[in-house]
Amino acid sequence: MCGRYAASRGPEDLKEVFEIEKTELEEAWAPDYNIAPTKEVYVVLDRPLKGAADPRPVRQLRKLKWGLVPAWSASPDGAARMINARAETVHEKPSFSRAFAARRCVMPADGYYEWVTGAQERDLEVEGRRKRARKQPYFVTPADGSVFAMAGIYEFWRDRTLPDDHPRAWWATCSVLTTEAETTPLASVPDDGPRALADIHPRMPLMLTPDRWHSWLDPTRTDVEELRALLTPPPPGLLRAYPVPTAVSNVRNNGPELLTELEGPEEGTLF
Repeated sequence: MCGRYAASRGPEDLKEVFEIEKTELEEAWAPDYNIAPTKEVYVVLDRPLKGAADPRPVRQLRKLKWGLVPAWSASPDGAARMINARAETVHEKPSFSRAFAARRCVMPADGYYEWVTGAQERDLEVEGRRKRARKQPYFVTPADGSVFAMAGIYEFWRDRTLPDDHPRAWWATCSVLTTEAETTPLASVPDDGPRALADIHPRMPLMLTPDRWHSWLDPTRTDVEELRALLTPPPPGLLRAYPVPTAVSNVRNNGPELLTELEGPEEGTLF
């Protein structure tokens, strides 16, 4: 799954990487090292500009809320449960299928966090002793330091309780596509850590390699089977994972220190 991630690249960096033509950022940009569900996040999408005479799609950097609200929803109350969509079934689920066919995006990240329950805590659970498991967070990131481009979908939802000119009359929301975690060895494997992403968690965000960005973002592509063909996982060996401070487990903590690479799991959270 993807329940927390980090994004420190600014608009200028993303503009160059993704060939962005327009940004619509009303507030000053700031890096976010602990992005949690329902936060506003930066996404890359191709969409005609509102009110423009030219109907061609324009590559834009937009700010959306993480947690998709389907257009037909009566309320946005379920957004926190819609942060992920399974790549295997996104085309057929009523909550995601229309967005998948017409509104796709890339969610740029440095990488994502995933938590592993320590071996000692797992043993206690097996013994039936009630102790809250202390989980070790790992940061999963491209081994070459490139952007982690997560496949996403987005949607617009109209709040009918508000007038048309209200600034919150329209919600723009998004969801990350996930796939089965890789079982092949990570690019670099620590002596006392997980050997593959599947050892950390059975699911992972679907990372799109640059050769698929244009096809994925192109809103004129609507054939479901052609789109599904883009959802195959990237080649193995592109990612690495390393333990980071447990401070990331508290969403109130936010800073570059959360990405500090530890020599091994923190005490009490042995893998």
